[in-house]
Amino acid sequence: MMEDKTSIPAECWRAIIECDEAYDGVFFYGVQTTGIFCRPSCKSKAPNQENVRIFKNASAALKEQFRPCKRCKPDALLLPAEEWIGQIARWIEQHYSQTLTLSMLAEAFHGSPFYLQRLFKQLKGLSPAEYLQQVRLKQAMNQLEETEQSIALISSNVGFSSTPYFITLFKRTFGCTPSAYRKLAHNKKVEE
Repeated sequence: MMEDKTSIPAECWRAIIECDEAYDGVFFYGVQTTGIFCRPSCKSKAPNQENVRIFKNASAALKEQFRPCKRCKPDALLLPAEEWIGQIARWIEQHYSQTLTLSMLAEAFHGSPFYLQRLFKQLKGLSPAEYLQQVRLKQAMNQLEETEQSIALISSNVGFSSTPYFITLFKRTFGCTPSAYRKLAHNKKVEE
């Protein structure tokens, strides 16, 4: 379905007025007076027909400088599930030291917390929180091997707010404390 700046097909207008979910992903509509674009199922107030533009996909609306609706979050449909979750995972890998919550991730990536949690677990085998924890622990291992920083500083650097929790989690995951791991890693380097 092509973008049409002059008239709206009756079928599209009906889908917008009736908030028809069956048309989600088939087309998007932008409202010229607000500069916002939505899914057909959006529960926002129905726009005036003369202010509506139809787009075949979310990227076409974005290209025309329309912003995604905060209510229906239409740009979450831009990516296949694997790519969307991949973007979120890469973002976690880059921002692991920050305080991250499921709600923050959902808001940043235009999805519902429930859907993000379910899809992430389905595709990655871990919840976003478990994935974040795994990334932080790997970063801690690298810092233990490469630096002489204190355990408390490393814990803080990788995003843990509690050093005792970090030590307990590290031991539960790897079978030894961070300081014992550092000794093992140092001894291994000396032997090589």
